[in-house]
Amino acid sequence: MGAPLLVSERLERHGGEQPHSILQSACAAFFFERRKRFQIRVLTGQTISIAAGKYRIPDVCVYLQPAPHDPVLKTPPFIAIEILSPEDRMSRLRQKIDEYLAFGVSYVWLIDPERRRADVYTPSLIYEAKDGLLRTENPAIEVPLDALFQALDD
Repeated sequence: MGAPLLVSERLERHGGEQPHSILQSACAAFFFERRKRFQIRVLTGQTISIAAGKYRIPDVCVYLQPAPHDPVLKTPPFIAIEILSPEDRMSRLRQKIDEYLAFGVSYVWLIDPERRRADVYTPSLIYEAKDGLLRTENPAIEVPLDALFQALDD
């Protein structure tokens, strides 16, 4: 009898269009420029093992220092950022967000380039960033949405 069959599931979506790509770059640049001040590591396209044989690849993820260095990360990021693409469906996004939160991600930010809005998901709250700021606590981080969306107009 042969070795047991191992099944792994890499869950991700198709690559985005330009607004998606621009916002992904803007988010990563915002955090990268402030990595020492916030004591963080920012990663794009990073594979994260959220359960045995199940993987996610957030558009941008932020780890508090000391950040893990494994090729495939097995610890939850502090922030997982997902940027909407035209083909995204809310039911699939909610499943992904629920999986991130169950895995231990503190903040999931869902950014919509078309509507220029963002929603914040935590283990206890869901809210729209109506004041134009994406925020975290412990550590306190604020990201002005207008600075990110400005990149769409440049």
